[in-house]
Amino acid sequence: MTMIRTERAHTLGLARARAVARRWADEAQRRFEMRCTVEEGPHGDTIEFTRPGVQGRLEASADRFALEAELGWTLGFLSARIESEIEAQLDELLAAEAARGAERAATKRKPVAAKKTVAKPKLRPSR
Repeated sequence: MTMIRTERAHTLGLARARAVARRWADEAQRRFEMRCTVEEGPHGDTIEFTRPGVQGRLEASADRFALEAELGWTLGFLSARIESEIEAQLDELLAAEAARGAERAATKRKPVAAKKTVAKPKLRPSR
């Protein structure tokens, strides 16, 4: 058996990390016919995935992703390629989520309007 381990630190927070983990699971199911189960916890989620020749888990917390996968002997010789694809996919999802967060932050920031000053009329002394 061949083990793959990869970790990615992030600054997304728990809610956005959960969203990234779910997108990862959706893609793993669609592209690689993985069967994924999600276990939500108070400090993060664990996604267990499996298919013939592969089993593992992705842990998503407020500040990191950790993935471990065990490859059967039929896929062991492809471990370097599989690991680089997993890392690329995680990096892509993290970058997309970071960009989304930056967009949201930019749209929330409203430009500060310049304060308008109105000239007060000068009073003339009464005669």
